[in-house]
Amino acid sequence: MIRVAIVEDDEYAAKTINDYVTRYAQENGRRAVVTLFRDGDQIAHNYRPDYDLILMDIQMAFMDGMTAAKHIREKDPEVIIIFVTNMAEYAIQGYGVNAFDFMVKPVSYLSMARKLDRALGKIARKEKKHIVVRSSGGLHKMETEDIFYVESLGHRLIFHTHSGNVETNYVTMQTAEAKLAGLNFFRCNKGYLVNLEYVEAVVDGCAIVHGDRLIISRRKRNAFMEALTEFVGEELK
Repeated sequence: MIRVAIVEDDEYAAKTINDYVTRYAQENGRRAVVTLFRDGDQIAHNYRPDYDLILMDIQMAFMDGMTAAKHIREKDPEVIIIFVTNMAEYAIQGYGVNAFDFMVKPVSYLSMARKLDRALGKIARKEKKHIVVRSSGGLHKMETEDIFYVESLGHRLIFHTHSGNVETNYVTMQTAEAKLAGLNFFRCNKGYLVNLEYVEAVVDGCAIVHGDRLIISRRKRNAFMEALTEFVGEELK
């Protein structure tokens, strides 16, 4: 399934792009779910990281596409953005928001199909599993491979990641464990869910994870070591 947002204030252009995306999906045996936005502020306001691809005009009445893209990038660094514009000179600014590409209107189906081939090829090559976590600051999209470990503190969970810590009161450890099942995460005690990829050593009954010492409970020790051994191929002493 391809999740696509089209951000375009011209009704004819929006319909044309939508028709092209639908045709492309049908010809390639894919299912496309398309959401239409009539202005940049509509997608930027309360943006949710739900899309694989955003096709966006630059010149719009209330919020231009470049400004909308900056807001989107604050919450979603991974989504592919392609600008569709009749002002090619503005498209170069897209590099500032890590735009994938741009197309100049009027867009032909052949040109659109080629861009979609490239975009979906990138998604296939770099597809990562992610989870979305709600906190008091909004929604956070986290790549699972960027999570060092999850810590439980009372009614709070703290996701320790490459990009910093994300704290939430809306997710239980059991829910986090279920979301990360099958992705090389393992409980070393009731308070820590560890990404085995980041276990640097096991010392004095503790797993060293990204420099932090996480206690391995006696009840979990054998199972944890078995999981770690299976993951790395040899037991850490």
